[in-house]
Amino acid sequence: MQYDITIIGAGPAGLTAGIYAARAQMKTLIIEKAGIGGQIATSWEVENYPGAPDETTGPSLTERMKKQCETFGVDFRIAEYKGFEKKGKGFIVKNAEADIETKTIIIATGAQPRLLGCKGETEFRGMGVSYCATCDANFFRNLKVAVVGGGDTAIEDALYLTKFAKQVTIIHRRDALRATKILQQRAMENEKIDFLWDTVVEEIGGEGLVSFAWVKNVKTGQITKKDFDGIFIFAGNKPNTEAFEGVLDMDERHYLVTDEDMNTNVKGVFAAGDLRTKTLRQVVTATADGAIAAFNAAKYIEEVE
Repeated sequence: MQYDITIIGAGPAGLTAGIYAARAQMKTLIIEKAGIGGQIATSWEVENYPGAPDETTGPSLTERMKKQCETFGVDFRIAEYKGFEKKGKGFIVKNAEADIETKTIIIATGAQPRLLGCKGETEFRGMGVSYCATCDANFFRNLKVAVVGGGDTAIEDALYLTKFAKQVTIIHRRDALRATKILQQRAMENEKIDFLWDTVVEEIGGEGLVSFAWVKNVKTGQITKKDFDGIFIFAGNKPNTEAFEGVLDMDERHYLVTDEDMNTNVKGVFAAGDLRTKTLRQVVTATADGAIAAFNAAKYIEEVE
């Protein structure tokens, strides 16, 4: 069987691309090596997606997207992507099971936060551990939170969190921030922000939700227990683009480079969502990317045929 559009990845970008592709009467397949939903599947509440009902969770939102895909006839396959190659006017998508013939490809493999690697981090993800202040700040109104990191993103998000949290503690392993001077100045002057210098997080804990962290001073070795209601970790993000190295154009941080129509440098191959170079990575921008990619993939097929 040859598909019109094969989508790699089943997060919001991939699922939206599936909906739009299938509604355009394209024979559509979504390949996912793990679970449905991408990063948003770890969020305990989603309130910044337009029209989302009260108490929407990441899993419930993406499950509804998946059901929409199935309603329109999208096929799903659990498989690990292994690469693609050109074949005639279309492509062969290789995976761990069997090759797939397709006319176009939409890559939507997303990105993932770089982890600290401390005890409790993965256990409390979505239960007080967050990697996105824009997504989750509102859940910490009048509470005490920690921000781990000292770069621009960490300080920008720490400043953003002060609009919601009662107190924001920046935990940084060095004795000086790496953020730009203007951000440093704003953080230093903000009455809601304090600092733990030369400090790393050793363990995150709580009963169901985060309530404390054990932190270690890297110079003295002293370990201290600190009470926090939430911990925002900004050790950077890593796009899931390793499989496309040397094939598709990337920026210096390994995000895929596309134009505004989601075209990559290979004609017929599109990219959507958090894995591409962009200024904002949110569910709403991922779904927009997916819709645009599917529209232009269908247009590409019409032009080629």
